Amino acid sequence: MAKGILGRKLGMTQIFDENGVLVPVTVIDVADNVVLQQKSVEADGYVATQVGFESKRENLSNKPEQGHVKKANTAPKRFIKEIRFKEELKNELADLAVGELVNTDLFKVGEEIDVTGTSKGKGFAGSIKRHNQSRGPMTHGSRYHRGPGSMGPIKGKLKGKNLPGHMGHEQVTIQNLTVAGVDIENQLLLVSGSVPGPKKGFVIVKTAIKSAK
Repeated sequence: MAKGILGRKLGMTQIFDENGVLVPVTVIDVADNVVLQQKSVEADGYVATQVGFESKRENLSNKPEQGHVKKANTAPKRFIKEIRFKEELKNELADLAVGELVNTDLFKVGEEIDVTGTSKGKGFAGSIKRHNQSRGPMTHGSRYHRGPGSMGPIKGKLKGKNLPGHMGHEQVTIQNLTVAGVDIENQLLLVSGSVPGPKKGFVIVKTAIKSAK
């Protein structure tokens, strides 16, 4: 069964499971998730549910955006994503009407999930830090310490080569995490382990696609 929800990473803490074992968890705020659109194979060629998260002021949105959320009778959203599913999978979100809230009780403790977010940006980094390459000799007059290594043939294509450049700030998905707790009253999800991105970063929580059946 496929399902998903949007949220904002609040930070990390720790809890104890039923066996008294300490478990580090990430707290994700998933309040105010609203279904904005339902897409079908007949109309759009694929199955997806468009969800909006975290309201913003109307003067921060343009006219098309305001018209789109008006159909769901809600305020403009900061974070809007399509949660796409295979046609043959039963999708719990597909049963929700446009404008209906997606609640935390969608997930149960012990479920396996995939969490997608934008990793922390590190700025410009060399190939040793960025790609975990080895450095050159530091003594005996090598005069070559933290360079990127051989470029190969001078006319060779460099696309995809591990070189210095912008590190981080890219979409990252961590698979097969576990829902360690569900706070329905405060609309919070507790996810075992760490998830991508900084505090207050937006994340997408979906059913694990590679979980053991």
